[in-house]
Amino acid sequence: MEKTLRLDLPLLLPDTPDAHGACAQRLAESLETREGVSIAHVRNTESGGGMELCIHYDPALLSLERVREVAKAFGAEITSQFGHLVWQVEGIPDQRRARAVSAQLRSLPGVVEAEANAKGPLRIEFDRRQTDENTLRNALQNMRLSLVQDESRPHEPTGEAHDHEHGGIFGAQTELIFVALCGALLLIGWLLPKFVATPPWAPLFVLVPAYFFGGYYALREAIDSVRTGRFEIDFLMLVAAAGAAALGEWAEGALLLLLFSLGHALEGYAMGRAKRAIEALGALAPKTATVRRDAKVEEIAVDALRVGDIVLVKPNERLAADGFVIKGESSVNQAPITGESVPVDKSPVGDATVAAEKPDLVDAENRVFAGTINGGSALEIQVTRTSADSTLARVVKMVNEAETNQSPTQRLTDRFERIFVPAVLVLAVALLFAGFVVDEPFSDTFYRAMAVLVAASPCALAIATPSAVLSGVARAARGGVLIKGGAPLENLGRLTAIAFDKTGTLTEGKPKLVDVVTADDVAEEELLRVAVGVEMLSDHPLAAAVVRGGRERLGDTPAAESLNLRSITGRGVVADVEGETTYIGKDDLFAEIGGPAIPPSLKIQIEALEANGRTTMVVRQGDRYLGVIGLMDTPREAAPAVIETLRTIGIRRMIMISGDNQQVADAVARAVGLDEARGDLMPDDKVETIKKLRAEAKVAMVGDGVNDAPAMANATVGIAMGAAGSDVALETADVALMADNLNHLPFAVALSRSTSSIIRQNLWFSLGVVALLVPATILGLGIGPAVAVHEGSTIVVVFNALRLLAFRFAPPVTPVGRVSNAEMSV
Repeated sequence: MEKTLRLDLPLLLPDTPDAHGACAQRLAESLETREGVSIAHVRNTESGGGMELCIHYDPALLSLERVREVAKAFGAEITSQFGHLVWQVEGIPDQRRARAVSAQLRSLPGVVEAEANAKGPLRIEFDRRQTDENTLRNALQNMRLSLVQDESRPHEPTGEAHDHEHGGIFGAQTELIFVALCGALLLIGWLLPKFVATPPWAPLFVLVPAYFFGGYYALREAIDSVRTGRFEIDFLMLVAAAGAAALGEWAEGALLLLLFSLGHALEGYAMGRAKRAIEALGALAPKTATVRRDAKVEEIAVDALRVGDIVLVKPNERLAADGFVIKGESSVNQAPITGESVPVDKSPVGDATVAAEKPDLVDAENRVFAGTINGGSALEIQVTRTSADSTLARVVKMVNEAETNQSPTQRLTDRFERIFVPAVLVLAVALLFAGFVVDEPFSDTFYRAMAVLVAASPCALAIATPSAVLSGVARAARGGVLIKGGAPLENLGRLTAIAFDKTGTLTEGKPKLVDVVTADDVAEEELLRVAVGVEMLSDHPLAAAVVRGGRERLGDTPAAESLNLRSITGRGVVADVEGETTYIGKDDLFAEIGGPAIPPSLKIQIEALEANGRTTMVVRQGDRYLGVIGLMDTPREAAPAVIETLRTIGIRRMIMISGDNQQVADAVARAVGLDEARGDLMPDDKVETIKKLRAEAKVAMVGDGVNDAPAMANATVGIAMGAAGSDVALETADVALMADNLNHLPFAVALSRSTSSIIRQNLWFSLGVVALLVPATILGLGIGPAVAVHEGSTIVVVFNALRLLAFRFAPPVTPVGRVSNAEMSV
């Protein structure tokens, strides 16, 4: 690891008395599995007033914000001692400038992490005890950078798209203007002696200004780099141009600077295309909304919307906020958020009061998102999130932040450059002494050394990985997949194993009550009254299924009154029903809690239900068993085709891990085409299973991001489905499939593999050009041809990466009678 930081973060773990608790240990172990972390442990503070999370990590591979998200997945909170900023800045045209800015910021007191990106955002983590936002703003101004838009506040949307080049006296296009002036002056200086009788020194009057315009930006970047102890490519180019001038080859030196600055400008333009693909997301939300308040209808700014407002949406109009439908039916085009190419039917919620209390539990057919497009009928929606907290705003913020999270390959090439550039300088100096070996004038030796400086500058190498990562992240976001940085993007493309959660991932996630088996002398109505009464207090999907099915069977009969619901992790629940302690859960639960054992007759019924693929829930009130309930969750129709497609693109091992009994897990696995299923797993067992799989191969964990968060945190890549409707899933996963659609998974894997392939192509091509040019210049190739090939390779690398923006993937074939929502040609 190139650079490791140690941070002691104040940590809040509810219900965990000390650092030796299971939750604290799982958090530390999960962090240690993350790429970039060498040591992580939780300890009691010296004062004894709390706990600290101590981590030794590489900030380029794991951001402090990602640590926060992993901690949150374990029910922990990191206190606000450390600030987190993501700012959009103007004045970073290329990756070399981005590295210089990052290095300068990291040298400031109190800055823990800083990562800039070409044409993109700047991420800063800082200690509030040592610095503040105003100090950091002033530091940016001293670096000749300006904030395009303040994104320091959480979840603020990017707003309108921007197209910025270098700022300057001519505005945004200054660098292109300087390139044009350099070219015009170079042409005049070259043609002047050919057509006009002038003294030998006359062309200098136009070639010296050509040097100024061609080398202005390179000189600025070189000065910034040298200040931070780095010798970058700009420095090599300036030395070579100065060397050409010292030999009297002013025209050749000016040509070098012209081509180098032109390459910069074109690189900036190409990277700007990828950046604009991301910024376009922020422009999707409308600026105003039509609201009904106090019986009056008025048009207000979207920023003025409040939670609970009623927004009126006309046909074919973009939705202004996240919320749920309370009136009207229509089809909504959700492609901008979820990547679904087929509009999704929307209908009103049954109870708006209940939906407002628990908006994350609202069904997909009732939920809507800002930035999506209404169909042919009017809708009324109730707002559940403000514009700054909308799913669209959060996606834009996270995609922007993803650009600053470097991939392992990018870190490797950065380290290579820091060794390679000084080595090139040493080689050039060594070549100055070639006159002692071969008989030639010193001017020829010096010229060769300058040509080698040009040939060996790894411009294409510097941009090879970031250009591909930026394009890959942008394309994924457009297809409804949020990938949080270069590391998850590369890891996703290198997967050989995937573990799936069962409920809601491989199955529809809408279990139905299909069997009610009562114990002797117990009426079905009594069993259902008690079961519904208890499960009404729970948010679990199985509980909702019991309540739905039970009410249908009970009709007008009221449920029993229940109090004090408590969860027994991975086993079931317990509550007080009509004065008696009542348990509902797996049959294993009743062997642990004491009291009478399950009657043999009921045990036989449980085994029969499970053999038929049912999930069973036993009900006991006091010491009396009331019976067992059987539920069934049907596999997704698309699952078999998705599994087969994943096999064809190289995923060799796929297993299902579930808390359900082994027979149910086996039945679902057979239905979807999996070779292996592991049932009866507690949450800790899932974590251990993922750890064992990770020791054998790179493994992804696919789940809903809520109950599966610990297992996802321990996987090489955590993938959450249906993240658009879940705050927890959106924040805790490395990769978020915005739609609740399994078909998006092969698209994400295939895109990541294509990205990894393009990164490899770029690296080999850029290194190959250097390997070709260095010996060629040593053998006599001039500076002009060398710089032309050199800059040409940079442009080839960037445009090769931009091919990812047009990436298409044929989705799995959906069974007849069902239309696929996953056509990836968004």
